Amino acid sequence: MSGLTFTSAGASQADDRADARLKAPKNRVQFDLAPRSMERLNVLKLKTEAASYAEVVKNALRLYEALIEETENGKQFFVRDEAGAMTPYRLFL
Repeated sequence: MSGLTFTSAGASQADDRADARLKAPKNRVQFDLAPRSMERLNVLKLKTEAASYAEVVKNALRLYEALIEETENGKQFFVRDEAGAMTPYRLFL
C-alpha cells in the first residue's frame, strides 16, 4: 500500500506573512492507498494538471458532494454516446 499525507498549516504554527494570517487553519489527513488507487490518483493529477494530490482530492470531494445532493433532490444523470443516444447512469447502487 502507498501512503498519502496531505500537509497543511496548523493554527499553532507561527507564520509572519500577511497572507498566511488571513487563511483559515487546515487539518492534516493521512491514509493508505492500494497501488491501483495510487495509480488512479496519479493519472487524475496528470489529466487535470492539478498542482497536488490534495487538489485532486478536494475537487473529487466537491464533485461527489454535488452528485449526492442532486441525487437526493431526485435528479438523474445520463450519458450520451457518439450517436446521441442517452442512457441513465447509475452513480449510487
